[in-house]
Amino acid sequence: MKIVILERDSVGQDVSVDAFEQFGPVTCYDTTSTEAQVITRIQEAEAVILNKAPLTRRAVAAAPQLKFVGILATGYDNVDLDACRERGIRVANVTDYSTAMVAQHTITLTLALCQKIIRYDRYVQSGAYAASGSFSHFTPAFQELDGKTWGILGMGHIGRRVATIAQSLGCRVITHSLTGHRGGEYPQVDRNTLLAESDVLSLHCPLSDKSRHWIDTEALARMKPTALLINVARGGVVDSAALAEALRSGQIAGAGLDVLEHEPIALDDPLAAIHDSDRLLITPHLAWASVEARRRCVQGVCENLAAFLRGEASNALC
Repeated sequence: MKIVILERDSVGQDVSVDAFEQFGPVTCYDTTSTEAQVITRIQEAEAVILNKAPLTRRAVAAAPQLKFVGILATGYDNVDLDACRERGIRVANVTDYSTAMVAQHTITLTLALCQKIIRYDRYVQSGAYAASGSFSHFTPAFQELDGKTWGILGMGHIGRRVATIAQSLGCRVITHSLTGHRGGEYPQVDRNTLLAESDVLSLHCPLSDKSRHWIDTEALARMKPTALLINVARGGVVDSAALAEALRSGQIAGAGLDVLEHEPIALDDPLAAIHDSDRLLITPHLAWASVEARRRCVQGVCENLAAFLRGEASNALC
């Protein structure tokens, strides 16, 4: 089986992809970002391994031998499933490989904002603490999470893991689902209640027509002025312009983002103009990317391909 890996760099050069060689000859490209590149590179491929590269209908048509598409991720909005389905091409993603890391990053962003960690580190690094003559410095004030309400949008693997951790920190957890999936032991509330009662609101839902710009001007207006918004889901779930305005006006206290509407961030993105770590922390879409998670991701795609060759379905999207 001729295998083409379109985005070797998406799992990092420190993680081996040699396991794919057991299935046949492998051609690797470090990065592939355009439809034209995809079309050129997969024409003779029987299996394509990708992450965010656009596998459009035209790209599928350009690969007459294609039988299997392995996605090095959970999300698949870059793959034309209808085109693959019509050709009988198996498409499989990897789920639950980064649950622990994304949950960990959710908590990291929340604690960093809640306790103003970056500000206080800079205070020490600047020499101001040494010169202060005081053993302690705690201005501006910061808050405990214990006793606060943590709202969660999306109760899949990651949402449930975050709920467990939030509860262990003393938070009351409330949830909302766009798909009707129940929050298990945690109370499920309507949209307005989630927005109005959450001291921390973390987003863990896929991007869809229902979730696009779920956080918009109207939603932000319903949130507490002391609330923190955490997005580790998809950038499009949040209206960036509306969030930037809410942060500038003090409508909410802060936001921690690992995902953006456009990645990498555009220089003219309104969020890029906010340089205040007390109000906004942005990380470059790395919540999923611990070395352990990246290894699990590669292993998962290998297992999906092996299952396909055995005539079995593993994480099949079509």
